[in-house]
Amino acid sequence: MIYTVTFNPSLDYVVTMDKLNLGNINRAETETIYPGGKGINVALVLGNLGIPAKMLGFIAGFTGQEIEHLSRLYGGNCDFIKLDTGYSRINTKISADTETAVNGQGPSIPSEKLQRLMQQIDELHAGDILVLAGSIPADIPDDMYEQILQRLETRSIRTVVDATGELLRNVLKYKPFLIKPNQDELGEIFQVTLTTDEEIIYYAQRLQTEGAKNVLVSLGSKGALLIGENGTIYRQASPPGRLVNSVGAGDSMVAGFIAGYLHNGNVEEALRLGVCTGSASAFKNWLATKHDVSQVLLTL
Repeated sequence: MIYTVTFNPSLDYVVTMDKLNLGNINRAETETIYPGGKGINVALVLGNLGIPAKMLGFIAGFTGQEIEHLSRLYGGNCDFIKLDTGYSRINTKISADTETAVNGQGPSIPSEKLQRLMQQIDELHAGDILVLAGSIPADIPDDMYEQILQRLETRSIRTVVDATGELLRNVLKYKPFLIKPNQDELGEIFQVTLTTDEEIIYYAQRLQTEGAKNVLVSLGSKGALLIGENGTIYRQASPPGRLVNSVGAGDSMVAGFIAGYLHNGNVEEALRLGVCTGSASAFKNWLATKHDVSQVLLTL
């Protein structure tokens, strides 16, 4: 079974307009509400690809109820922990001449609820996959991802971590199966600007020497690079298509990679499916379906 953890889910209020005029009243041309959060996105795309995944995390208030309702509506298997106070956040995504986002803060998570999450994680079995994706709220320990991976260290559970900065780097000693920084995030870890494949490969390999088994670096419209567990370097270009919405594309890449790997354990095939799944989501208003991914695969 695959489990995803989203510490700070959201309702994503997505609006489109021709141009965003700051300081003035703007009227949306279209508006949609989706369940948001990187772990939720990964789980929903896996479900779209026919692979069951269970969503873990925290929800609060009427916004949390709607996150769970919409997640189930889109086929998600939810086991969220309900908080007694506060509200799950609302993130506003504006697609105009440029993409703009305003993200809410989210509720406080008390220690007893964190312990309930740890109990859920303790119930995982050998052979399961756990995906930790996204940031963590400011009021919980900043080593939370480390605490989780430490609990799983000897239990034959593969872990996938999609996070940034020290949150990602500090878990490498627990040898996650897969990490997925994007090009900018990889540069930020080492405080450098990366422009060439050679530079990206060098720093991705440094993360691998620190413990990561597979390092998947998303390159936006240029596709992705993978440093495989055996040290082999793979490069996959993006398929042709028009960017509609970049939100969830990276999460879709993670889901596609997991789906491809589970098919036959071939990381090169997993990379190809990951890039196509991420692109399929980027080419539409929201997350890709299996049909969307199949159509994109035909263009390679």
